Amino acid sequence: MAAGLAHALLGDGLRGIGRAVPADPLFYPVFAAAYLALPVGDWLIFRRLWALPGLSGLGATIKKRIANEVVLGYSGEAYFYAWARRRRHGDDPRAIGPFSGVKDVAVLSAMAGNAITLALALAAVPVARTLVPSAALSPAALGTGLAGAGVLLATTLPFLLFRRRVFALPASELRRVFGVHLARQVAATALLALAWALGVPGVAAATWLALAAARLLVSRLPFLPNKDLLFANLAVLLLGSQAGPVAGLIAFVAALTLATHAGLAAAFGLHHLLRLRQARTAVTR
Repeated sequence: MAAGLAHALLGDGLRGIGRAVPADPLFYPVFAAAYLALPVGDWLIFRRLWALPGLSGLGATIKKRIANEVVLGYSGEAYFYAWARRRRHGDDPRAIGPFSGVKDVAVLSAMAGNAITLALALAAVPVARTLVPSAALSPAALGTGLAGAGVLLATTLPFLLFRRRVFALPASELRRVFGVHLARQVAATALLALAWALGVPGVAAATWLALAAARLLVSRLPFLPNKDLLFANLAVLLLGSQAGPVAGLIAFVAALTLATHAGLAAAFGLHHLLRLRQARTAVTR
């Protein structure tokens, strides 16, 4: 996937990168807002559940996203659970425990993601035929898509039918958490589509709608790392030479997302090392 991404960006040498880099300065704050939409949503949810602290809590939810997207799907939940246990969040008898909190929020996040993915995919089907070759939307391919939609529904229905046995949160809190998940998913998708539109102006909104739906479909694949790279390769493969600037932008955004993950991970690691050094210095004194 990295080789395919590099080919999309470097196929024409440095000129290819120059064409892929967005010229509009608004692209970058919009991209940053799209990147932060998911961890900020998590922070808002757990701040209410556990009175999560400010910067350290937001840092933990950002690390959760990095782990999920770079290491392995749902590894972020495992990290966040361990982080919450170390800080004894949820120990208040009136609060939900770390395991139940992480589990309920993760299940609701998956359900909200499935709902938005199905809705956006259905909305994008009529315009997708104009973007990709007809072979890619053959009856067999559409049948596969319908089967995938059935899988999303099948994985969601059991949690609805047996919600009293699955969830520990009260019904009112479940509705609130689900609403935050819907809002953050919609915000992240809309902001990313806006960043794409700023990166390549003049492209029809239908193109961004279809690509946003494809990205959400890729994001629903479980236990896969680097889904942005997978989506970028898929977009380049489907669009091909018929949409060179769009494919180049998608590849650039995937590379920028991965670089952001790496930069934040390095910053968090450096901060942790500095704290350890300070603690050791305090002990020796």
